[in-house]
Order: sequence, then C-alpha cells, then structure tokens
Amino acid sequence: MIRTAINRLLLGIVTVACVYTVTFVMVMIVPGNPFAAGERNMPSEVLSALEARYDVNNPVRYFGQFLAGAVRFDFGPSFQYRDWTCTQIIAQSLTVSATLGFLAILIAVAVGVPIGVFSAMNRGKWFDHAALGFALLGVSLPTFVTGSFLLIVCGVFLKWFPVGGWGTLGHIPLPAITLSLPFIAYVARLTRAGMLDALSGDFVRTAIAKGAPHREIIWKHVFRVAFLPVLSYIGPAAAQAMTGSFVVEKVFGVPGIGQHFVNSALNLDRGLILSTVLVFAVMLVVFNMVVDVVYMYVDPRVRNG
Repeated sequence: MIRTAINRLLLGIVTVACVYTVTFVMVMIVPGNPFAAGERNMPSEVLSALEARYDVNNPVRYFGQFLAGAVRFDFGPSFQYRDWTCTQIIAQSLTVSATLGFLAILIAVAVGVPIGVFSAMNRGKWFDHAALGFALLGVSLPTFVTGSFLLIVCGVFLKWFPVGGWGTLGHIPLPAITLSLPFIAYVARLTRAGMLDALSGDFVRTAIAKGAPHREIIWKHVFRVAFLPVLSYIGPAAAQAMTGSFVVEKVFGVPGIGQHFVNSALNLDRGLILSTVLVFAVMLVVFNMVVDVVYMYVDPRVRNG
C-alpha cells in the first residue's frame, strides 16, 4: 500500500510538471503584450523597462524562476495588479472558492446519495422516474440558468438571501446550491447504478437466504459496494468545485479564484495564469491521491491487489 501511494505521488508530480510546461508554452505563444493590454499609447521606454524588470523576454529563465518560486509558494508579482503578488491574490480568493466548493460537495453527497438509494429501491416507480428526471435536468441545465433562476426567485422576489456578494452567511446558500446541482445529479445516478448492480450480486441472495434483516442488507452490504463509484467521483468533483466555478462566481459576484483566472487570461497576466493553473492541477492531483488511498482502505480487492 505504501509503495502504491509513493507511485501515485511520483505520478502526480510528473502530471503537475507536464501541465505547467504545456501551459507555459501556450502562454508564451499567445500574441499580445501583458503590459500594454490595459493601457494605450504606452511609451516604448516604459514598456521596455517593464519587460526588463519582469524578465519576460527570456522564456527559459522565466520558466525556471517561476517554477523555483512556485515550489516555495511564491508565484511572483502580477503583471496587471501592480500592488498585489500572485500569491496574495490566490491565497485570498482560494479560501472563498474552497469554502463554496466544500459546501457544494457536502450538499451533493448529502442529497444525491439518498436520492440514488431510494431510487434504486423503488425501481420503475414514480420516485425512480422523478429522480431520473431530476438528474437529467441537473446535468443538462447550465449553472448560469439555475443560478439566475434562484437569484431572481429567492433573492429578488422572496428576498430570502442577498442577490450577490460575499462576506456573510446569507451570501453562501444560493451559490452553494447552484454549484451543487450538477454534482447532486451525478452522485444520484452513480449511487442508483451502483445499488442496482450490487442488489443483483450473489452475496445479497446469500444474506437473504440466511435471514438477514432487509435494512442490514441494504445499508451494511449493498450500500458499501454501491458507494465505491461515488467515492471515485468525489475526488475530481471536489477539486473541480473547490477551485471555483467561473459562471457561478460571476452570477453571484463571488470573489473566487475562478474570476481571477478569467481576468488573467483576458489581461494576458502570465504570472497569474500560470499560478492559477498550477493550483488547479495540484488540487486535482491531491484529491485523486486521497481518493485512491481511501479506496484502498475501503475495497479489500484493491488493497490486496
């Protein structure tokens, strides 16, 4: 098990390095000047001084300097936000996005798992059809549609929550629910499929033949097997949710890392682009590693193999 964890760690380091290299090459070949993106008629002397200060005309040196700083979690200055460093921007915005994403995943598991379980237990009945319809809507509807709907109904007409912003408990429910809806749909579908597959297993018929209680069969035996696909999905889903949703943050005015990533791409802020992509890649790798380790503890077949 320790050997497998070490292999996952090494593979994760290689993955992050590849993501950084590809992103760096793409950023460097994009036409435009990061210093002239937001200003007009900049004197050539000023432009040359800025390029020399940030060393953007030497890609090889900039590649190594940024990577060395990233290891120390020092991403250097931002090209557009002159009074801020990339580390300060990410540290401030990542806390917001991580809080929102954690709550979204928590809601998704708390709501999606029961829906999937009861849908499988009532296969072919009205609840099953309603759950499948809800899952289809959750996957199909864009978040800007559901977010705008909740914003208008719960924020404007009913006045239950603020219509936007961040900083109080009232600002959290609407964006968290909006962000969780697609994850709820996926978790419900995975749980339902896993339950139906596990219910047809030989161990269920053996437990029934031994006279085990129905509740014990469902929750102690069937659910443990059915939850494994959900556990595999939680890793990348948590990374996706906690690094922020661009659309949800834009609709509700949440100052998360997603908005900074979009703005950095529009402003050609190379340092902020590279730092946000690195954060996204590291979080995705870390969450997948955590899920792999947990999976080995939960599933004896993986642990013994």
